[in-house]
Amino acid sequence: MRLKRFLTRTLALTLTLAALAAAPAYAVTLKWAAQNDIISLDPHSQNHATTNGILQHVYEGLVRYDRKFQVEAALASSWQSLSPTQLRFKLRQGVKFHDGSPFTADDVVFSYGRILQPQGTMQIYVAGIKEVKKVDDLTVDFILSGPNPVLMRLIVDFRIMSKSWSTKNKSENIQNYKAKEDTYASRNTNGTGPYILKLWEPDKRVVMTANTGWWDRLEGNVTDVIYTPIQSDATRVAALLSGDVDLLTDLPTQDVTRLRNDPKLKVLDGHEVRTIFIGMDQFSNELKYSDVKGKNPLKDVRVRKALNVSVDREAIRRVTMRGLALPAAIMVAPGVHGHAADIDKVAPVDVEGARKLLAEAGYPNGFEFTLNCPNNRYVNDEEICQALVGMWAKAGLKVKLLAQPMATFIAKIQNFDTSVYMLGWGVATFDGLYTLQSLMRTKTTGADGSFNLGRISDTKLDTLIDAMKTETNIPKRDMMLREALLITRDQYYYVPLHHQLRPWAMKRNVSTVHKADDRPESRFAKVD
Repeated sequence: MRLKRFLTRTLALTLTLAALAAAPAYAVTLKWAAQNDIISLDPHSQNHATTNGILQHVYEGLVRYDRKFQVEAALASSWQSLSPTQLRFKLRQGVKFHDGSPFTADDVVFSYGRILQPQGTMQIYVAGIKEVKKVDDLTVDFILSGPNPVLMRLIVDFRIMSKSWSTKNKSENIQNYKAKEDTYASRNTNGTGPYILKLWEPDKRVVMTANTGWWDRLEGNVTDVIYTPIQSDATRVAALLSGDVDLLTDLPTQDVTRLRNDPKLKVLDGHEVRTIFIGMDQFSNELKYSDVKGKNPLKDVRVRKALNVSVDREAIRRVTMRGLALPAAIMVAPGVHGHAADIDKVAPVDVEGARKLLAEAGYPNGFEFTLNCPNNRYVNDEEICQALVGMWAKAGLKVKLLAQPMATFIAKIQNFDTSVYMLGWGVATFDGLYTLQSLMRTKTTGADGSFNLGRISDTKLDTLIDAMKTETNIPKRDMMLREALLITRDQYYYVPLHHQLRPWAMKRNVSTVHKADDRPESRFAKVD
């Protein structure tokens, strides 16, 4: 009997010590603020950088990026190429979802089928994958439609959901966000990642806490994260200066110098692989929200060129952005494979030339349209749009500005309820195909043209984009990238404005890794 009591006490002590070893010695909270909120908790619903940036804490892919954006193992422990079109992944043993259920091959197969559903906008991350097959409980094969030179970078954002949890909670299907649908998975989470989401109060805060059962270990010491969306520039900066916030990743350009000079703070500089641009409806037979009836002026390359050459990008950089932007002529930023400085040179502003082009196209007095713009997503987004209204007015264009919060704005433009709109595009894979396939490829129900909201359709571009998906000869593929970017530029399919520069500000006792994709990872952060 004594031996039994001794063994019972010993076991209890062992379990207690193990629990203490697994738990952090004390709670360390990172209070992080930025301009806009997430728009869904469904990891397959919306390809939206802030949403992806929060959900990467909760949901994981088979692979992930390290500090230097090199691909490393995550839910897959290893992989091997069985042929140019078959890749085998060995899954990590012992991984559990936040509800305690085991992670298996069934979850990968289920997540692949789910992310393909047309009501979501994340199909780009499984582009080129024809099938995901279960080999055994901890092995899956990816069957490809052809060799895929960027596959491993794509699947970083192919987040894995629990099949059993999704089925139990009637969330086998992605929410239809643009139809304003809510599901259990759009309001709740169950991932395998380093943090467990405890609370989301839309437009107020997101609260996460460290997953003590995570298969990996945090590189930093942050056990709790409170993310607060603060739309007002002044309020956001005041929160940092007062100490209510530890990290600010949306810096108002007018306050950067003041924050640099504050002895209680430090500023971490870095560029962002994001291009801010204007998209145009080039599909509708009659342009919405315009005084032109019976036709669409934006189908005419001369009109699109007029919109481009009348924009003073240098003035936007200098005045609106306070120097924190690189004027853009092409649709990918420095740091993205395919960018070349010699083709990213902005032409001089030519207002008179714009007027002549409009007159040649049949609009000597210009015409009217509405510009849709977010007012809480990109740096100075509404201010940039206001500047554009004035610039286009000089060319004779009468522009009405409709600025809205991102959650409302994005649903509107995804429903093609727009004539001209602002958007920003970050390149998650750091390869130009991601932009070309998403924004320039003729729109289908899958990854092709997933954000081609102006519905551009160019046969030559499509041929180039489809070829570069499977081209493994790097010099040949680079020529394809260059040609496709030049066609997009010279046909004026978009109005690229600038590539964002992205300093972050934080308290002196905070350290983290600056991310060119503008997605801070709390697993790297320390608060001393």
